[in-house]
Amino acid sequence: MQLDDFNALDEAEATAVARVWAEVPGWVNAVVAGRPYASVDALASYAGALAAQWAPADLEAALAAHPRIGARVSGDDASSAASRREQAAVRAATDDVVEAIADGNARYEERFGRVFLIRAAGRAPSEILAELERRLGNDDDTETREATAQLAEIALLRLNDDFAASTAAPESFAEENE
Repeated sequence: MQLDDFNALDEAEATAVARVWAEVPGWVNAVVAGRPYASVDALASYAGALAAQWAPADLEAALAAHPRIGARVSGDDASSAASRREQAAVRAATDDVVEAIADGNARYEERFGRVFLIRAAGRAPSEILAELERRLGNDDDTETREATAQLAEIALLRLNDDFAASTAAPESFAEENE
């Protein structure tokens, strides 16, 4: 997507795009209302500043849209596609790591009453498992802060990914034709 296209979308279409980044209604509304953005960096900076203010209720709202780490994600929507991309490494993990993550997910949900959330993109399955085990030792407040920070990382990664594809094509085209 081009930034100019996002800036020009009607409110409902822009809201649908931003909801893929994070299903936090107040944040989505503010990001959409902040258009037009002069640059992707300006958009990401504003979105990041807003995300830094997320409360526990915002985390809970967003978690309703997030699958468990290691779960098979179905669906043809943009959010499902993003989750599949982000968790690609986990799907390729060995059976023992997959089982350990599933066990850790169950213990985490029992302990904290919500799904374990981590930015999976760029992380090896063993690193995800280690973080899951470490975070099981957190107190409730610390874990809420960590999960909220992970949600913000996911949101900004998705936001930047949406615009990166449109900016990468011209560079590679130019390199091929030099």
